[in-house]
Amino acid sequence: MDIILVICSYLYVLAVILIPKYLKEKEKISKFTARKLIHLLAGLSIFITPFLEFYWYSVIIAGSMMILTYFSSKESKVKQLKSLFDAIGEEAEEKVGYLQGPFNYCLSIFILMLFFSIFAPTRFYFPISGILIMIVSDTLASVVGKKYGKIKIKIKWTHTERTIIGSLTLFLTAFIVSFFAYLFFGTVIPTSQQVIDLPQVIIFSFLTSIIATITELLSPSTYDDLTVPIITTLIIFLLSSSFIA
Repeated sequence: MDIILVICSYLYVLAVILIPKYLKEKEKISKFTARKLIHLLAGLSIFITPFLEFYWYSVIIAGSMMILTYFSSKESKVKQLKSLFDAIGEEAEEKVGYLQGPFNYCLSIFILMLFFSIFAPTRFYFPISGILIMIVSDTLASVVGKKYGKIKIKIKWTHTERTIIGSLTLFLTAFIVSFFAYLFFGTVIPTSQQVIDLPQVIIFSFLTSIIATITELLSPSTYDDLTVPIITTLIIFLLSSSFIA
């Protein structure tokens, strides 16, 4: 069963990458849309983790995606990797030489899967929540903030401009996706995970959304795919020790 889940995960991730890439090359969608679609959907492959007997498969999958994004550049001799960079690469990433944003995205998943595989394999709902915030909440906050954000939040040292509506969007959606992760994987279908009750689900969801919003506000946009999921997950995991026996 593990092998079937891993194969399905790889096929899913490849489809999520190749379809937007193809649509961008055919000028059916913009580079921004292609990148956001991949950002929004690729990380959902982590849903298989609580159902695996050998959790390290998730670490392997995330690690292989790190390699893929790191070697995707304009200078790549592999045609597919070069075309992937052309389809979703940003101007700032041309200077660093690889898909820095997607690489940080994969790196954060890798770090969280590695940490919880070693130290807390019965509490994968915490990294799943943090990753969902990165892929869903951060994406929606960016889209809503750019379209409707009129009141700006400027924190000089981050060199990043946020908006009130964007941060509010992140807070609300972070609560929703966290509630889903904790309820589904910790209460409804816990499988191999430590069970948590509904009051704990609500408390964890609220705390997680607050931590994520503050972390995102204080993070440079170049690194928020690393800081938001990792810092949020580790803090709520440590706080949860007071609630979970």
